[in-house]
Amino acid sequence: MQTDPALKDFADQVREQIARTADTRALEALRVQLFGRRGKLTEWLKQLGKLPPQARRERGETLNHLRDELTAALQTRATALAQAELERRLAAERLDVTLPGRGESTGSLHPVSRTIRRIERLFGAMGFAAVAGPEIEDDWHNFEALNIPAWHPARAMQDTFYVLDGRRLLRTHTSPVQVRTMQRQAPPIRIICPGRVYRRDFDRTHSPMFHQVEGLYVAEDVSLADLKYDLQRFLSLFFEREVEAMFRPSYFPFVEPGADVHIRWGERWLEVLGCGVVHPNVLQAVGIDPQRYSGYAFGMGVERLAMLRYGVDDLRRFFDNDLRFLEQFV
Repeated sequence: MQTDPALKDFADQVREQIARTADTRALEALRVQLFGRRGKLTEWLKQLGKLPPQARRERGETLNHLRDELTAALQTRATALAQAELERRLAAERLDVTLPGRGESTGSLHPVSRTIRRIERLFGAMGFAAVAGPEIEDDWHNFEALNIPAWHPARAMQDTFYVLDGRRLLRTHTSPVQVRTMQRQAPPIRIICPGRVYRRDFDRTHSPMFHQVEGLYVAEDVSLADLKYDLQRFLSLFFEREVEAMFRPSYFPFVEPGADVHIRWGERWLEVLGCGVVHPNVLQAVGIDPQRYSGYAFGMGVERLAMLRYGVDDLRRFFDNDLRFLEQFV
C-alpha cells in the first residue's frame, strides 16, 4: 500500500470517516460501501484477475491488508459506539434508590372487610366466637334443618342458585354454619357466622353475592329479652352513639317469635337486621333438647350496615372496584 498513493489516500479518508461516524446505523452504511456487493474494495478485488501474475499478487496482498485493517477499525468504532449508547441509557435511566418514593399510596382494607372486622370485634367482646362454613351447601343444611321443607313458600324468598345436579346450591344465608355448629357442639353455644351468601337479586340495594353476619346463642333459659339487650348494645357500639331501636314482629321459618329490627335514622326508621327465638324444630333437627335449651338467632347484611356507617347510597359501588371510591376509606 505504500507504493500506491491512491490506495493510501483512500485508506486515510475511510479512517477519518470511521472516526467521525456518530451512530451504528451510519457505521453499517459505511461498511456496506466498502465491502458490499458493489463496495469499493469489492470492486478492486474483482479487478485483480485482469492484472499480470506478479502485479496481481502484490496488488492482492495490499488490498487484503487494507481490508483487514479497515474491518478492525470498523469493529473498534462499533464497540465504542455501543459503549457510548449504553452509557447514555444508563445516565438517562439511572435510579437513585436513596430518594423517597414518588406517587406511592397506602393500601387499606375494603370497606366491607372493615365492617366485617368491626362486627367480629364488637361481638367478640360480648363473648361470641366467629365460625366459618362451606359456601356450597346441601339442601338439608340450607333449608330442611332450618324448618324450611321443600313445599315451604319461604323458599321462594331465597331465590336460590343451584349447582351441579340440583342437589347442591350456593348458600342463601350463613345459617347452615349455625346448624353444623349445633350438630358438633353441645350448648352453651354463642357464635357469629360471617361470610358470603348468594341470591338471584341485583339492584341498587341488592347484589347476587353479598355478605352476612348471623349470630346464634343457645343455652338454658335464653329469652327474647336477652336478644333485645344484646342487639341494642351491639347497634349502639357499632354506630358509636345511643341507637334507638324498634323490634317489629316478622316471620322467619327458623325462629318463633321473629322480628325485624329498625333503627331511627334521622326522621326515618330503617330496617337493619332480622332476629328471633330459635324455633324448637331447628333445635330438634340438630339433636338439641328444646325442652331444656332455648336460644336466639339474628342475621344482618354487612353491606347495609356499611352503607349506613359510611354514607354510601348505592350498594353496587362496593363491587365496582373504582379506586376513586375505595381511596376514601384509607
